[in-house]
Amino acid sequence: MEVVIEILKGAGKLFIHPLTYLFLLVSFFVGLARVKRERKNFHVRVFDFILEAKYLFFPGIIIGVILSICTVLVGTYVTIGTLVFVALITFLLSGPWTFRWLSPAYVLGVTIFATLVIPNVGIGDGIVHTWSLELKDANLPSLTFLLALLVAAEGYLIWKFGVKGTSPAIIKSKRGQEIGAHFSQKLWVVPVFLLVPGDAITSTFSWWPVLTVGQTSFSLFFVPFAIGFSQRIQSMLPSASISFTGKRVLFLGVGLVLVALVTLVVPLFSFVVAALAIVVRQWISTKQRLADENAAPFFTKKSEGVIILGIIPGSPAEKMGLQVGELITKVNGVPVSEVAKFYAALQVNNRAFCKLEVLDYSGEVRFAQRALYDNEHHELGILFVHNYKQLTSEAV
Repeated sequence: MEVVIEILKGAGKLFIHPLTYLFLLVSFFVGLARVKRERKNFHVRVFDFILEAKYLFFPGIIIGVILSICTVLVGTYVTIGTLVFVALITFLLSGPWTFRWLSPAYVLGVTIFATLVIPNVGIGDGIVHTWSLELKDANLPSLTFLLALLVAAEGYLIWKFGVKGTSPAIIKSKRGQEIGAHFSQKLWVVPVFLLVPGDAITSTFSWWPVLTVGQTSFSLFFVPFAIGFSQRIQSMLPSASISFTGKRVLFLGVGLVLVALVTLVVPLFSFVVAALAIVVRQWISTKQRLADENAAPFFTKKSEGVIILGIIPGSPAEKMGLQVGELITKVNGVPVSEVAKFYAALQVNNRAFCKLEVLDYSGEVRFAQRALYDNEHHELGILFVHNYKQLTSEAV
């Protein structure tokens, strides 16, 4: 019971861990850059700047609890020097204020290779020298198993939560036309309790929970791992593209967990697993980007209607149940094939009532209708793409 209480206390220390504030800072700057882009494209902010921070801790905390149980039961342990190096790599990869490189495949993959290149005599002086020796003597099977579990968690988070709050944008196609796209940028904090051998922690914090296995004592150490995700989608619905990427990464993670079992017999096989994780994770990103760029744009001018690029939260369009990617073919009974005609058709019935004929993803026609009020968002709060001759973009 005392261990459980100490674990709960440790969870509360999430908000005093320096990496937590680094993640908040990165989310803040990424959010500001997104808002700037949205205002430039649509002259309106689609989501507020705290969108990225809103998903920072959930559902990562739940995933972290599950991973903590797995790592403790299996006996995965890491040294303080290894954790310091992981924090350093995380800081460097988030330095450009991006989520793109914050994948466990890169962070822990680089950490595993670092154990190979650091000399046996260590580097630096004082505490740095001690940490470098601890990294050199890191338990490779434990690091590899942790990498595999976190990559699997990354895949699940992308698959289930990567599509939430995707941001619409206007980009240039290869032919120079303005087309619509969506950006998904997520950073999840996955807090994991790991076993740390020795008395490096208890010598400073005597109250820290300790587990004894045989003749070795282990302390439970709380580590907030960052899992980042960044993807642009222009050739299909964001939900379909992101879900596919998430399943690929999840499959990679499960495969790495199985392959990591070999390291229990051959610890040096960890370098093969780390290389495999880095190469395949990068291949997944590159494959998605190239396929998306070479396919026909999805958010572009249609002959039979106007396609919805984005919906402003809290707007009449959201309350009417309109979805990104749906095609509006008629407004108040008037066929619309251009955004200008959409504007004009909205003036029918003196804007007191709006009835839309919508073509959904499956090609079925449905109707969305609603009374309109003076204090509501102008032009329903729908974002379109203008790409007819003048190549302009506008928020409506």
